[in-house]
This record gives sequence, structure tokens and C-alpha cells, in this order.
Amino acid sequence: MNPLERILEGKSKDLGGFCVTRILPVAQRRHVGPFVFYDQMGPAQFNPGEGINVRPHPHIGLATVTYLFDGEMDHRDCLGVHQTIYPGDVNWMTAGKGVTHSERTGDEARAKGLFMFGIQVWVALPEDCQEIEPEFHHHGADDLPAFELGDAHCRLILGSAYGRTSPVKVYSPIVYAHIEAKAGAQFDLPEGHEELALHVVSGGVEVRGETVSGGHMAIFTPGQNQASVSVTEDSRLMLLGGQPLGQRFMEWNFVSSRKERIEQAKADWRASIAQGFKDTPFRMPVEENEYIPLPGDPEPGEPPACTEENPTS
Repeated sequence: MNPLERILEGKSKDLGGFCVTRILPVAQRRHVGPFVFYDQMGPAQFNPGEGINVRPHPHIGLATVTYLFDGEMDHRDCLGVHQTIYPGDVNWMTAGKGVTHSERTGDEARAKGLFMFGIQVWVALPEDCQEIEPEFHHHGADDLPAFELGDAHCRLILGSAYGRTSPVKVYSPIVYAHIEAKAGAQFDLPEGHEELALHVVSGGVEVRGETVSGGHMAIFTPGQNQASVSVTEDSRLMLLGGQPLGQRFMEWNFVSSRKERIEQAKADWRASIAQGFKDTPFRMPVEENEYIPLPGDPEPGEPPACTEENPTS
């Protein structure tokens, strides 16, 4: 049996000088293990005075993981956390029953200008953990297991692989690793994970003669993922996978095993906005006073759309 189920190509979107490439989810593959969302941020060069400004927005039912190759980013959330993430660090935010956060370029980095490149993923939580209290955990690059994998260098971000375990708190069997390899290197996929994928951020690899080039993600056939990877060019790779958690619904920034829970989260976000985030289901992050409305809802300060049910005069 072919060890490759399929090869996905990311779709890029220019957000005004900052390109984001989405690989998961797509119609052909909604998740790999518990990973339900996978975005590559950049690479992008910001001139002095420029940067990222992702206003406060909500999540439920998942954990977000930010990992940078270059640059830096400031995270703020409603738990009172303000944390700058640097290359090789891990910001793991467990949304659980609901959290609000923002992602921005810090003042000092913005003043100087910066080169930005990284990956953001969403990890679905098991059903019995979807409504846990939100948490935030930061781990510096030196906290993560780093080791040689044949002629490749591996940093284990989440979970367990190759006899090592990351210190990051997780809720289901998972693996997420950053691999740098020179042309000619070869390594085996880790054992013990039901689903696996390999994102070729740059460079190129072969799996049993099939080429996977930069910008593509190889999805390995479940049960047939004990394959060897041959590196054909100097490459940067991200390995991900683990135990699938069953059906998950996703709308905007909300993930749940129940559609009605997503509808409740939407109502809670609207109610929180209407009440100024005071004694509401979602709270405003530390040092923030902006927000992103639900898609289709009016922007802050924008009058509601004119409809028969909501006339403006």
C-alpha cells in the first residue's frame, strides 16, 4: 500500500503585505490527528513602523500553538498574560470553555522593523476537556527536547516521539516537531501515532520515490506510516499528528464536537461585545480595548446594516 494518502498544497492569502498560507482544513482532509488548523505565517519583511495587529478574538474547544522560525510576537489574553514569543519558543493556549486573546508586534520590534516567519496550529481538545478552564503555558526554546535524528536535527514541540517527550501540557496522544535537515539526510517516521503528516516548509523530500516539494504537506496513510523520509534538498520540515478525536465542527475561531455549542459561543461573543466585556462570558485581554466581530457583524463604531427588521430611519 502507498504510504502517502495524499499531498496537500497550501493556499496563500495576502493580508496587506503579510501572506498567510493555509493547509488545514481542506475538503479532502479536515484534520491530522488532533490538528484541525494549520497556517504558515509569512515569510514577510516588515518595515519600521509596520507589524501584525490581530485584535482580540475568542476561541472555544481547542488549544492554539504558535511557533516561530524568525521574528517575534506579543500574546495578550483575558487570563492576564502578556507574553512575547521568540523563535523556537512555544506559546500553548488552552481555550477550553472560552478565552479571548490578541496577537501583535511589540512596540520595540515594530519601531525597528522585523522579518517574520512561523506556524500557527489549532489542536482540538478531547470531548471531556472541551469545557475545561482556559490556561496559558509558555516554554522557551531551551525547554524543548532537541536531538539528532540521523543526519537531521529535531526539536520536539509537543507530545512524544523518538523516545523523547515535550514538557508542554497536552490532552491527547500527539506529536509536533520541527526538523532541519541537509540534502542527503534520511530519517524514519516515529512509531506509535495513528495519523501523521509532514509539512515541507522549504526544500524537498522523497518517500518511496514520490517527491514532496516545498509548500506541500504529505499525509501518510493511517497504519502505513512507518516510512523512511529521504531529504533531497536542504529542508525545513514540520512533523505533526497523533490520535484523531472524532468529528469536530469548526466555524470562525470556534471548534466543538457539537454544533449547538458553536452557536452558543457566537451568541456569547455578541453578548460580550454588547455589554462592553463586563461580567460577560468572554472578557477583554489585558491592555486591550479592541475586538474582532463575528464575520458579517458590524465593525466597532459601524452602524448595523439596514434591513426590514432593523430599519435605520
